[in-house]
Amino acid sequence: MTSNAFRIGGDLEVRRLGFGAMHLPTESGPARETSLAVARRAVELGVTLIDTAYLYGGGANEELLAEALHPYPDGLLITTKVGVARSGPSGEWKLDGRPAVLRDQVEQALGRLRVERIELLQLHRIDPETPLADQLGTLRNLRDEGKIGRIGLSEVTVDELHQARQIVDVASVQNRYSVLDREHEPVLAACEAAGTAFLPWRPVAWGESGARAEIAAVATELGATPTQVALAWLLGHSPVILPIPGTARVNHLEENLAAERLHLTSAHRDRLDGLPDLA
Repeated sequence: MTSNAFRIGGDLEVRRLGFGAMHLPTESGPARETSLAVARRAVELGVTLIDTAYLYGGGANEELLAEALHPYPDGLLITTKVGVARSGPSGEWKLDGRPAVLRDQVEQALGRLRVERIELLQLHRIDPETPLADQLGTLRNLRDEGKIGRIGLSEVTVDELHQARQIVDVASVQNRYSVLDREHEPVLAACEAAGTAFLPWRPVAWGESGARAEIAAVATELGATPTQVALAWLLGHSPVILPIPGTARVNHLEENLAAERLHLTSAHRDRLDGLPDLA
C-alpha cells in the first residue's frame, strides 16, 4: 500500500501530493482573487506542502501565499527557493549564489511569508560562479541562526548531490521529472537510497503523441484523466517522490488531488514504465 505521507528530513511530515504555486497570477484584479481562492482550496483539501520561489514574480508569489493563507494552519509547509536574482548586466535574471545575495533573499522571504523560520529552503540552482561551499555554507549558517529549518537543492546531478552532502544535510531535491521525462532517474535513486525527499517539477509534462496515447488509454480504462494517471504513477514509482503539480484553476486542483485515490494495477504500471523517455 502506497503511503500518502512523508517525513522531510526525517521529521517534517507532509502529505506527499502537494501544490506548486508558480502558475498563480499575482497581478491585482480578478485573476489574483482566483489565485487566492486556489491556494485556500488547496489547504481546505488537505494539501500540506506548497512550493514557491523568489523567482516567481520577484517575491510576488510568496506575498500572494501569505495573503491567502496567513496565519498558517498547523502542519502547512510553504517551501521557497533562493539563488536566482536580477543580477545580469541589464537587470535580467541569472543564477546568483553569492552569500550576501542568498542571505538577503532569505531575510526578504521571511518578511514576505510572515514567518520567523522557513522550514524548508531550497537553493533554486547551483551558481557555477560561486564556490558550492560558500553557497551551502551560507544556508547552513542561516539554519544555525534558526532562520531555516532544512536545506534542499534543485536541478542537481548525482555528483553535485554528493558534493553538497559533504557540506550540509540535504533534506530535499527538486528536479524536473515525470513519467515521460526520466533524465534524473539516477538522482531519484540516490534520494531514495538516502531517504531524501524528491520533488519533481513539471510532473505531468507530455511528450510525443504516441506516448500520450498510451497514457490516455490507461486513463480511459480507469475512468480517470491523463494528468491523474501521470500523478498516480509518480506516487507509486518511489516512496520519496512528492509531486507538486501547479494550476491556476480550482477544478484542475481538485482533479490533481484526486489522483491520490487512483489505483494503477501492476499491468498498468508495466505499460507506463515501458514508455520512452521523451525529454
